[in-house]
Amino acid sequence: MLRMLRAHGLDAGPTQRPLFAGATAGVIAALPALAILAGFQALDAPAKAAGTSVFSASLAYAALMLFGGILYGWLFQRAANDVQGGWLFGMAYGFVLWMLGPVPLLQWLPDQPILRGYPAAGLLLAQLLWGLVTGVVFPLIHRHLHVSLENRSRLASLCPGPEAAAQTRMLRRLPSSGRPSR
Repeated sequence: MLRMLRAHGLDAGPTQRPLFAGATAGVIAALPALAILAGFQALDAPAKAAGTSVFSASLAYAALMLFGGILYGWLFQRAANDVQGGWLFGMAYGFVLWMLGPVPLLQWLPDQPILRGYPAAGLLLAQLLWGLVTGVVFPLIHRHLHVSLENRSRLASLCPGPEAAAQTRMLRRLPSSGRPSR
């Protein structure tokens, strides 16, 4: 394992698009998390405190989770491709986002906490579910976005990367490197 990491590293290559995969996974994971938030009525108090509607608060949450997914892809890069351990990466990351984002913003900074009791527990559950779904979905999305010149998927061609500059029609096969005879 260590030899493979030294040879390939943990940094994703330019054709792997971890930021786009993270953004997509973050938005997909925001949908079930929003269902939890609605069930626990955890968006009512922040919407009231901000003077907006619950719909606007849910759009703001989805936008923040989009940026959370981008950060997930940037932070974990190739390590996030682990299909068996992705759920653990995701849940831990969702918990860290909960600790760094909503807890200081909704509990410590105002004069009195905005979320208490049942809605606060709903926010924690929603963030854990968001992390779980992000960790499970990221490798699946990332696999479809990884492109090489030989293997092009239709989904990956929607967001061209550095391989778009290569003219595949101009490529030619190199002669096989056979051993010279004596």
